[in-house]
Amino acid sequence: MVNTLSVSERVAQLRESLARHNHAYYVLDAPTIPDAEYDRLFAELQSLEQAHPELLSADSPTQRVGGAPIPELVPVRHAVPMLSIRTETDTTEQGVFNFDTRVRNALGLVADDGPIEYLGELKFDGLAISLRYERGLLVRAATRGDGETGEDVTHNVRTIRQIPLKLGGHPPGLIEIRGEIYMRRDRFEALNQAQRERGEKIFVNPRNAAAGAVRQLDPRISARRPLSFFAYGIGDYAGFDLPETQAGLLDAMGAFGVPVCEHRVVAEGPQGLVAFHAHIAGLRNTLPYDIDGVVYKVNRVSLQRTLGFVSREPRWAVAHKYPAQEELTELIDIEIQVGRTGALTPVARLRPVFVGGVTVTNATLHNEDEIRRKGLLIGDQVIVRRAGDVIPEVVAPVVERRTGAERSFVMPAACPVCGSHAVRAEDEAVTRCTGGLFCPAQRKQALLHFASRRAMDIEGLGDRLVEQLVDGAIVKTPADLYRLGILALANLERMGERSAANLLAAIEKSRHTTLARFIFALGIRNVGETTARDLARHFGNLDALMTADEGALQEVRDVGPVVARSIVEFLSEAHNREVIEQLRAAGVQWDESESLAPASDRLAGLTLVLTGTLPSLSREEAKAMIESHGGKVSGSVSKKTDYVVAGSDAGSKLAKAEALGVKVVDEAGLLVLLGESPETAQNNTE
Repeated sequence: MVNTLSVSERVAQLRESLARHNHAYYVLDAPTIPDAEYDRLFAELQSLEQAHPELLSADSPTQRVGGAPIPELVPVRHAVPMLSIRTETDTTEQGVFNFDTRVRNALGLVADDGPIEYLGELKFDGLAISLRYERGLLVRAATRGDGETGEDVTHNVRTIRQIPLKLGGHPPGLIEIRGEIYMRRDRFEALNQAQRERGEKIFVNPRNAAAGAVRQLDPRISARRPLSFFAYGIGDYAGFDLPETQAGLLDAMGAFGVPVCEHRVVAEGPQGLVAFHAHIAGLRNTLPYDIDGVVYKVNRVSLQRTLGFVSREPRWAVAHKYPAQEELTELIDIEIQVGRTGALTPVARLRPVFVGGVTVTNATLHNEDEIRRKGLLIGDQVIVRRAGDVIPEVVAPVVERRTGAERSFVMPAACPVCGSHAVRAEDEAVTRCTGGLFCPAQRKQALLHFASRRAMDIEGLGDRLVEQLVDGAIVKTPADLYRLGILALANLERMGERSAANLLAAIEKSRHTTLARFIFALGIRNVGETTARDLARHFGNLDALMTADEGALQEVRDVGPVVARSIVEFLSEAHNREVIEQLRAAGVQWDESESLAPASDRLAGLTLVLTGTLPSLSREEAKAMIESHGGKVSGSVSKKTDYVVAGSDAGSKLAKAEALGVKVVDEAGLLVLLGESPETAQNNTE
């Protein structure tokens, strides 16, 4: 048995190691270990903390996950006000000389006194934040608010992996680090794409998405938003020898393990700042995050104190923005692009216009509602912005320039790629093509899903091979897989004769499947693995399912109007029915007698949750057994859960079950419930 001291030492060792790897991954963008190894170390620390709760501390890497929602954001009064920086009105290089002249006049300098040393930094387009560390530990995070009073957002900021929960090096007793929370453009695009696919709100820009995430009451939402952070200054502090320069302060914060932007320069006089302004303008489109300008600061802290403030703005700093990146052009047409999942996305075709350093000819309009919201008509003169400096955006029409020749956009009723019906669910903003098995735009996604392990389980048919098969026009529908020959496969890149033979063997094996797997493999929207199994059991054979109407479908357990409508729309599409018949003609078959009814109804109406590792049953095997006896398997524990089946290394689900008083059984107890192997099962119901 490991003693408490050795456990304590191992916990400290793991925390230090994980913090180091976090810094390398999230701050330096230079991972030092594979994800799997990081996950193993994290799981070990989590396990030790669960076993020894007295060792748990707020700075542990395991405490970054979002906790329970809070009732409201609490006001926080800043010990040192968070003041805003003046913006230079002249966006040309003359703005630099204007700032230098103001500083020199305020200091009483003349030409013979020599140049002033400045620090040039980026002006991030994010949300200002103050991080209070006491004895090196993050104790509070607050927004700027009105400069005097902000809001406590510690619960959300703790989920941002770039922000250290514990400072490195030799931190002072107190320091408030101030900086900007932002969202990278690639992560913003991924977030909005996920929002579109769910038919949820689209964020206007990365700043709005970041600000909304920081001010959430539920930290679990913030934890799912990919936020980042850069430090640029400090507020209150104690026990800290303030560096003599602003550049030195940034270096000191970097030594504490706090992210500091690498794009900064110490410049002598205004000419150096002019060069920095031009240099960043050239880099702007390649940066992974949004900026709307640069910031100039007098570098020496002693001179900053001498200059002081005016109208609550520091005299020693200024923000120098770049010109707005908007232009006027004509919306020539709105065309439709069909995505991999069948989503029909309207795209604006624009008269070519040079904006933000590039010629823009098209821009996404996201969905039909977005076009209506902006009031766009085909033929409009429109304002185009390079939102985030990279993504072209149609901002709005110029209504006063309309001639009367403009026309409204109408979402097509059929897919422009394959001609299948296009439908829009009542609760979604996205219109989708129903020709999933046939539509060329969805071909790769449909094949990958069809071949996946829980569907037809065709081992060896992965992304790269599907790309080659589709791009080479070798496979157009899943039925074509069963017509492949070894010569066609062997000629593909990285596909030798042996690999081709193995793939053909896997395809041949997949001809013998189950009705539930086959239904799931079809890729019908809203039909997951469990619903496919319920459909197979209820209807017993494929023909009965294919002729069922929405009313008959809703008689199946957990099938409501939305799922029923998705099934009818998919199966009523002639192209899909044709592919299904081709699959059956190719020899794909199953024993329909297995689908007629559950093995028993011993667990009918009961909900079970699986957690941990069972001695002899895999998670999938246990789930299949429960469902074959009429039970339902859920992924989370609640008061409605009837049993939790717990194996070794059971985690939070077991703890929650015990807290709620839910019955807990082991594998033997599950077998008793199922009426299988009772002679070996033990009465372990708690």
